[in-house]
Amino acid sequence: MKRERASHLYKSITGGICYLIFNFLINSNVAAHEPAPVLTHHQISIGKQKLKYSAEVGRLPIRDDATGEAHAYMFYTAYRLKTDSETPRPLLFLWGGGPGGWSLNMNFEFAGPVRSKTIYGPGGGELVPNEDTLLSVADLVFVDQIGTGYSRATKTEYIEEFQSTINDTRSFAEFIRLWRVRHRLEETRIFIGGISWGAPRAATVSYSLLEKGLPLAGAVLITGETSLNSRSKYISDIEFEALRVIGMSEVAFFHSKTDTKADHGLREIKRAAREWVYKIYIPALENISSLTLSEKQNIAAQLAGFTGISQEKINLQTLVILPSEFRKYLLDDGKVLYGSDTRRTERYKTTYVNAALNSIKSDLGYISDLNYRQIGERLIGYYTGEQPKSPMQFPWDYATSPVPKEEADRLIANAIARGAGPPTIGTPLSGTEEAIGLNPDLKVLVVIARFDGESTCESNLALQDKLPGTLSKAMTIKCYNAGHSPWRTPSVRKEVSDDVKKMLLEATGVIKK
Repeated sequence: MKRERASHLYKSITGGICYLIFNFLINSNVAAHEPAPVLTHHQISIGKQKLKYSAEVGRLPIRDDATGEAHAYMFYTAYRLKTDSETPRPLLFLWGGGPGGWSLNMNFEFAGPVRSKTIYGPGGGELVPNEDTLLSVADLVFVDQIGTGYSRATKTEYIEEFQSTINDTRSFAEFIRLWRVRHRLEETRIFIGGISWGAPRAATVSYSLLEKGLPLAGAVLITGETSLNSRSKYISDIEFEALRVIGMSEVAFFHSKTDTKADHGLREIKRAAREWVYKIYIPALENISSLTLSEKQNIAAQLAGFTGISQEKINLQTLVILPSEFRKYLLDDGKVLYGSDTRRTERYKTTYVNAALNSIKSDLGYISDLNYRQIGERLIGYYTGEQPKSPMQFPWDYATSPVPKEEADRLIANAIARGAGPPTIGTPLSGTEEAIGLNPDLKVLVVIARFDGESTCESNLALQDKLPGTLSKAMTIKCYNAGHSPWRTPSVRKEVSDDVKKMLLEATGVIKK
């Protein structure tokens, strides 16, 4: 009799629980087929310091606001430090570039609690505690663009909806809003950051969040320029373009291609180049239509001396060396400089990705039958090591206002020929300056790499000196001796990490600038 009563009681309890769970899945905002996030607990040791943290991995729906239908799910990996303090920790959202890049590199190369011991070459399968992790000063959320990682549109007809600059910004802003709501962190100060294409995304998302009244305190724009739509108000396009010559001279010096008569060391090369740019080159570009052929040839000869490019390769009509031309023509052996790191002629072939994906599955407990991918490549089971296609090679709508197709095609073609990043098509979305206008206390760290293919370090440092008060107070532009992914230069990883931590601490009032 007791056994029958116990059995009846067990069935009643389990039946009730099953009903509650079923009712929750039917009536909650989480689709029944979308698994709940996975939560695990971890600890790493950094020197004498121990960091205890939780890891949460899952996906959040991006819904049509009118119908509530999920049009996509965005994948994230979040790390939150365990602390006895009742004060909410800063919350830093990070993502990759592209468009079409994942956040795996930001997580396992740079900011996460564990990183690959080596990024490429032998040892890429070993993950070690990251002594430079940003988790020491902020909780971290790494999120993947829809179509990358495990983020996906829910239907075929929704894929194109998210392959546009406008809706890309909207989806990330909505993800941040929803993540905070789901975790009851509506009052927590937000920071965001991205690399490459993800940097201008961070600028436009900054404005979008502030416009909606969210407490954004800072943004990190890594090797994706400043996203100042009104940059030409502070530095002319000619001056900004001309100052690239100093960066080119630095790369030429690295490859022993500078004029031997001027080769008295890098500092002297850069000093001489800067003096020439301001005294000779900028005035020449400003008055190029009035120059004689002889004068143009003389300028071209001097330009060749500083950049290492043969005078015959310099266009006498413009007297400008495009970034793509510089990378193509600097070396005599037919090799082309790698656009993401002009110290190299070969692409990075990362060897840590399988280890990172296995860690997400084994250590963080997230299992998915989807391929973790970047747009432009489909990963079948294991990472192939292949490079994703150029962002120009898949259907991405760069237009941010109506533009005739012929004009859009022309701008895309020009961007490809120039070799300096995706095009601006239409009226730009509100970015860095407009965001600072909404929150003058906003902190913005702009990371520029000296050996990035665009060679804009000196241009951006000159811009920094010309910024007016509010922008100058909010923005810090800094150059690092690295390529497009600056943490791939080991000594620079700590430098960038320390600067991001400093910005976070300044923005939260822990330290003063």
